[in-house]
Amino acid sequence: MSASLLVIAVVALAVAALCRRHGLSSPLILVTVGLAIGWIPGLPTPELNPELVLFLILPPLLYSAAQESSYQAIRARWRGIAALAVGLPLVTTVVVGFVAHLTVPNLPLSAALVLGAVVAPPDAVSAQAIGRRLGLPRPVMTLLGGESLLNDATALTAFRIALAAAIGLTASLSEGLLTFAVAAVGGLVVGLLFGVAVSWVRIWLTDPPMETAIGIMVPFATYFVAEQLHCSGVIGVVTAGLFLGQRSVRLGYATRLQDEAVRKSIDVILESFVFLLIGVQMPFIIEGVEGESWVQVAIDAAAVLTATIVIRFLWVYPAAYLPGVIFRGRLGPDPRPTPASVFVVSWAGMRGVVSLAAAFGIPLTTQSGEPFPARAEILLLTFVVVVGTLLIQGTTLPWVIRKLGVTGDERAQDRLAYAAAQDRASREAEHRLEEIAAGLADDDPRRMQVVLMRKWITSQRDVAWEELGRGPETIGESPTAAGSRIRTELLHLQRKVFIAERDAGRIDDEVLRIALRRLDFAEGQGDRGV
Repeated sequence: MSASLLVIAVVALAVAALCRRHGLSSPLILVTVGLAIGWIPGLPTPELNPELVLFLILPPLLYSAAQESSYQAIRARWRGIAALAVGLPLVTTVVVGFVAHLTVPNLPLSAALVLGAVVAPPDAVSAQAIGRRLGLPRPVMTLLGGESLLNDATALTAFRIALAAAIGLTASLSEGLLTFAVAAVGGLVVGLLFGVAVSWVRIWLTDPPMETAIGIMVPFATYFVAEQLHCSGVIGVVTAGLFLGQRSVRLGYATRLQDEAVRKSIDVILESFVFLLIGVQMPFIIEGVEGESWVQVAIDAAAVLTATIVIRFLWVYPAAYLPGVIFRGRLGPDPRPTPASVFVVSWAGMRGVVSLAAAFGIPLTTQSGEPFPARAEILLLTFVVVVGTLLIQGTTLPWVIRKLGVTGDERAQDRLAYAAAQDRASREAEHRLEEIAAGLADDDPRRMQVVLMRKWITSQRDVAWEELGRGPETIGESPTAAGSRIRTELLHLQRKVFIAERDAGRIDDEVLRIALRRLDFAEGQGDRGV
């Protein structure tokens, strides 16, 4: 089993690398490759383990997304995010559950609601990746990002409540609401406690490798403790990630650089692995429905898939416009979204591995010992929804974004804001340099460093303001850009010399590593673009 998982991880990473190299959307291609691998005769393929996804894969992905999110942006659009991350999964659970109950033969309503909860949470990872590549407006990206952080918690809590009713553990509506509230508040508290504790420890350590190692363990520890306390591990991880993401500005530069590199590498591995693993599950799912009428299965699948897609539209449009009409002027500023951006948010409803993991987590029997009703059909319908939304919405979302012209101009605004802030920062630095210079004698050799620092500060300001104008394709290479290019060329030349010295035996590898580390930081400091 472990060897199979390792092979899947290696193949997934190779496929994802090819997709990224050629600018292709990797989720659907990875699922397709997984389908092909799953049908290879005699090849051992692992069955999806829900604990593997919900404990080892979901927490680090959520934690990474939370750290990269903006707390201010989420707070400014909390109503839209709440509608997508809390209201929509609950409505989807009910609507899809009733559609499945009316369509699938011998599927009781309690089990149908389990299916509704399973397919309720969209996987916004691929939608966000597409949006970043095509330049979606920041408000749209904030909505999709906020939804992806919290909708799993809502759907998984609804799944637990529906599952308890389906297997015979009596749960009234009031008990379900209480369970939901306790899980949400408890997860929030656990996440804050972990965030405060880890933030203090990392600042106290001032040891970049150890700080990054602790950061890697945070999502797993937070999720585990929250779940052991019967709270929402997802909300705990998201809360800890948001808190530590805001506090990361107080860490050392080496820790921040290291954290980002490690986090992005882990994200690539896990995202590639889970999408390939989805495709590999097809043989296990087909085995469960052998002997069923495939005509009826097709009807069931079409009904559930259609309901899953349509209910998002029926919810998103009213949620986008009705609050502003009903509570006009009483809810604070919340810019009216354009119809095109609302359509893009409605269309970005692809499902992912969380849905499939929840489906595989359905027990084989109820409390009475009877087989869980239509478990095999629920697994198949979940698979159809996941692959169907990836195929229908995932492949067409880039075309929809381009066709509707939903793009943002935040990059120009960011450059202006950066230039203004850099100007203020440079003035403060120059003032401090004047204070330092005033305390030095005229013949003090340290005055040369003051002169060099003043030139460096001026260069920073010049770069920021130059980037506001026309690009080099219209005005040619700016003096600062030329200086940066020459500086990079000289750094590369020095790097080659150090490597040649090592190859000639005049320095050893430890000296080479020291030299390369210094040159790498120097080159990184030269890349000041926004």
